[in-house]
Amino acid sequence: IMSVKAFELVPAVEREQVMGEKVRINIECIECCGKHLYLGTNDCFIHHFLLEEHTTAKGKLAYNVQKLLHKYLGLKKPVAELKAASALERLIVLCDSRITVVDMVTLEPVPTGGTKLKGVTAFCVNENPVTGDVFCVEMAVVLARRRAVQICTVHEDRVQMLKEVTTPEQPCALSLDGYNICLALSTQYMILNYSTGASQDLFPYDCEERKPIVKRIGREEFLLAAPGGLGMFANAEGISQRAPVSWSESVIAVAVCFPYVVALDEGFVTVHSMLDQQLKQTLSFRDGHLLQDFEGKVVLASSKAVYILVPLPLERQIQDLLASHRVEEALTLTEAAQRNIPKEKYQILHKRILQQAGFIQFGQLQFLEAKEHFRKGQLDVRELISLYPLLLPASSSFTRCHPPLHEFADLNHLTQGDQEKVQRFKRFLISYLHEVRSSDSANGFHEDVDTALLKLYAETGHESLLDLLASDNACVLADSAPWLEKHHKYFALGLLYHYNGQDSAALQMWVKIVNGDLQDSTRPDLFEYVVDFLSFCSNLDLVWRHADWALQKDQKIGVQIFTKRFTSKEKTGQLNPDGVITYLQNHSQALLLYLEHLVLEKRLQKEKYHTHLAVLYADRVLGLISRPSATDDQLSAARQKLQRLLKESNLYRVQLLLGKIQDSELLLLERATLHGKSEEHDKALHILVHQLKDSAAAEEYCSWASASHDQFYRQNLFHQLLSVYLDPDVPGGAQTVAAVDLLNRNADVFDAVRVLKLLPEEWSLPLLRPFLCGALRASVHARCTSQVAVGLARAQNLQLQHDRLKYRGGPILVSEKKGCQLCHNTFSEPDCACLPGGTPVHIHCVAKKTLNLPVDAEETSAAP
Repeated sequence: IMSVKAFELVPAVEREQVMGEKVRINIECIECCGKHLYLGTNDCFIHHFLLEEHTTAKGKLAYNVQKLLHKYLGLKKPVAELKAASALERLIVLCDSRITVVDMVTLEPVPTGGTKLKGVTAFCVNENPVTGDVFCVEMAVVLARRRAVQICTVHEDRVQMLKEVTTPEQPCALSLDGYNICLALSTQYMILNYSTGASQDLFPYDCEERKPIVKRIGREEFLLAAPGGLGMFANAEGISQRAPVSWSESVIAVAVCFPYVVALDEGFVTVHSMLDQQLKQTLSFRDGHLLQDFEGKVVLASSKAVYILVPLPLERQIQDLLASHRVEEALTLTEAAQRNIPKEKYQILHKRILQQAGFIQFGQLQFLEAKEHFRKGQLDVRELISLYPLLLPASSSFTRCHPPLHEFADLNHLTQGDQEKVQRFKRFLISYLHEVRSSDSANGFHEDVDTALLKLYAETGHESLLDLLASDNACVLADSAPWLEKHHKYFALGLLYHYNGQDSAALQMWVKIVNGDLQDSTRPDLFEYVVDFLSFCSNLDLVWRHADWALQKDQKIGVQIFTKRFTSKEKTGQLNPDGVITYLQNHSQALLLYLEHLVLEKRLQKEKYHTHLAVLYADRVLGLISRPSATDDQLSAARQKLQRLLKESNLYRVQLLLGKIQDSELLLLERATLHGKSEEHDKALHILVHQLKDSAAAEEYCSWASASHDQFYRQNLFHQLLSVYLDPDVPGGAQTVAAVDLLNRNADVFDAVRVLKLLPEEWSLPLLRPFLCGALRASVHARCTSQVAVGLARAQNLQLQHDRLKYRGGPILVSEKKGCQLCHNTFSEPDCACLPGGTPVHIHCVAKKTLNLPVDAEETSAAP
């Protein structure tokens, strides 16, 4: 039974090499130190072998065994236990309940002083010693019929007992790690700290029913045979941090070869993982007797022969798991292998395993897991792209990894024609490439990534195609253009041409779409887009080449080619407005819109633009007047534009426009405005009052015409309007009502004295009451205001005189012997400036120097 082949069973010492012609010789214990193998037999012999590894012709590991020596101990009892002390070149031997020490080379007994260990039933060596002396071995010893464990040290020439620790029951088996002793008592397991005396009972176990197993598997961690066929893990605190291993009820011995636990029972060797506690391999092995691990080497023995369980390289085990698509087990084993592999090699291995795992899950449509493994494994994204036919550009130099990361030829092989799967794979690649593109993972091969992404977008009609082409990209034009054309993505093809500096080709493509020669509904507003593109295009030749086409299509939109551009002649790619106006002469609507742009939006202060626009407005109005089909709304809108320009602009040629509209009786308001621009207010008011008979318009005219002038100008203009109202020599006579309304509404504008002189004597005072009250209030207010202003001015003048007298002070004495504070030269003339405190300085010194103190620049004439 095998889910992964973790070990191979290799013969080491054959039966004849141990027993020769003796039939009743059995192997009782084994010890291995490097290449040296020691066997203890039931006839009180120790056998010493040398194991040499070699590789067979088939590439498998085998052992050449050479017997170096065998030695009879003379006790006529089986050799129960052997432990090597390599630093001392000694073997610690348990035979006939005694512990003796022999030389590792000669197998001769070594005389030792100190404690004599007799009546020993079991002992173990501390593989995590606490003494710090490399030339001694720490061990724990169990004595017969004593509820105690002795802690001893073995030196080159003596055995020394350090401590005896009492136990609740007679120990049957034990293992030692640091200060922690894990004990199998007659009825239970326990952990005892012989330094602190602390103990922890673990779980019950009947030693008479079945042989207990206590195995140290790591620092402060032990493996124990528990009831029910379980292998329980326990740390120094008595806590199990791993799930138990389920093995046979009849387990005889266990060994550890990370990350595996190997167990021996009556007929099999089982291999469990310490990582997930699952059974990984089962080997048939009859008459198994001993199983031990020595520095990563697992030795298995029957009563007659010795075998080595050779662990297969972890890389091979991982590949076997991946081959059977057991991804999680492979990744778990990979992470566990970190402790046995050099860091740099492990990093390379780990990345490759993650990439392989990603492709396995990719093939199983587990895209989220695959993406995560690709990311962690830093996959060269081209490995993934290469599975999709034709996505990599022809110019790509990419070749797939060898050995391959997967077993797929391409997407067709993977999907077997299932189009639903094909689409799922493509959607995954789009998502993955989008993430890769926004990270550093695409460094060095942006062309491959962007070109593949463009092809996928075009093929699937993805909405992100335009975003890709509108941003910085590295799409290969030679590969991308035919692909876009194949999938009728003509607008996107234009964007690609533009990004690659081929604006002419881009415009040709878009013009064909607008004209209907090519079908592409990507942008319903493509004409507006082309116009906008031309408005920002720096290639003026392209602009002029396509401007007429745009204007023929729609003058209102087409003129934006010019209205959205800067008008400065100095800027590269800009157009001269005069040239544009000349070009637009055959496109009247566009010309009008362009002039409106120059005058009303850009506010260019040039007479010819303002005049030209006013003339076009006037022609438009006159044309509507002469056209019977024109509606009142059309005429009203056209007149509003003309009136607005005539009022707001001061640059057009007034007389030219007067000449154009002079004969039109409908444009009296416009004529009045033009007379106002020429300061011909009497003519303007005459038109408004007597021809239009619109007093409101006349009053508004006065406000408009005087808006940018002073109060005196405004007053004269309103007095002029009042005079027009009161003129008796015009047809219809004086307009009394209009005059009264004007006065009553604008009392603050008029000079009341002048008005009273103009008014006929027969007018009653109640009629002008609002005007008179307002005029009186304005007069009183003006008088009060002027009095306040006079008072403030007098106070200010008085303060200034006071300040002058205060700073003037007494006379300043200047002589030829007195020096300037700034330049230290003497004075040659009486003119000087005075610093605060009365210090005289030259005037020119004050002008040239910047002082930190304020300077009194008052010049003082002083007698020498």
